[in-house]
Amino acid sequence: NKILLIVVVILSIVAISSFKKETAYFNNEKNTEVKNEEIKLAIKDTSTGNITNIDLEEYVIRVIAGEMPASFEMEALKAQAIASRTYAIYKMKSSKGTYDLVTDKSNQVYITKDAMQENWQNNYEYYYNKIKKAVDETKGLVMTYDKDVILSMYFAKSNGKTEDSSYVFGSNKEYLQSVESPESNFTSNVSINKEEFCNKLSLSCGEITVKSIEKTSSGRIDTLVINNKSFKGTEVRTKLGLRSTDFEINILANNIEITTKGYGHGVGMSQYGANTLADEGKTYEEILKHYYQNINIEKISV
Repeated sequence: NKILLIVVVILSIVAISSFKKETAYFNNEKNTEVKNEEIKLAIKDTSTGNITNIDLEEYVIRVIAGEMPASFEMEALKAQAIASRTYAIYKMKSSKGTYDLVTDKSNQVYITKDAMQENWQNNYEYYYNKIKKAVDETKGLVMTYDKDVILSMYFAKSNGKTEDSSYVFGSNKEYLQSVESPESNFTSNVSINKEEFCNKLSLSCGEITVKSIEKTSSGRIDTLVINNKSFKGTEVRTKLGLRSTDFEINILANNIEITTKGYGHGVGMSQYGANTLADEGKTYEEILKHYYQNINIEKISV
């Protein structure tokens, strides 16, 4: 009888222990799901100064609507969803103020449903549902490198290559290196009168000379000398409002004509390149792992 009693007690302990482990696992999973669903971002409207809290996934919908053409391929929209969600979480984790992000391009462009309706008119329902589908099917996914959420930079159009982050932001991030980008060439031209050109670059205006041009491996201008004054390509782009740092300056009698290739800072994912890859049959995972090197795609952990 004693032996039988001992066996019964041991079996009872094992059963209770197993039940507790299963229950704990279920609760952890449940808590994780709730936690992800309840992630809220504090967004500052740069036009009004108001700060509002918004659900992460709804924020991503509104960012895609502001950042990427809704007519793009679904896999490109999914890639954008993960890039935008990753960027938001990165900023949220590093935020020390009263808000996490702002609504303009200094972070990510974020638009309201009213703005979507104005932009899309009769296509509003179709485009909104298309973007929501891309967000829903990638819900909670972010990019990580060495177990940390990455700074998922992206831009509109490349000149055929993306740029190494060290040339633009001064930090050499291993996952933001230069890679080929397949979109068709995009060039633009701008004409600036000499006086405006000199004023914006704080030059004494006379005969204008451009020399000592140093380029990065992607063909963008790293440094150059204008009228014996040294500039970073990024500085010239900002001061003159150019579309990229891949530019060529032509000096005419009264004007300066500048031709640029690409659109944006060039670091990370090219949105038009992503759409080209999607059109070629690439998945969102293949697109992201092309533009962001050696990253993982996994569920949020905050």
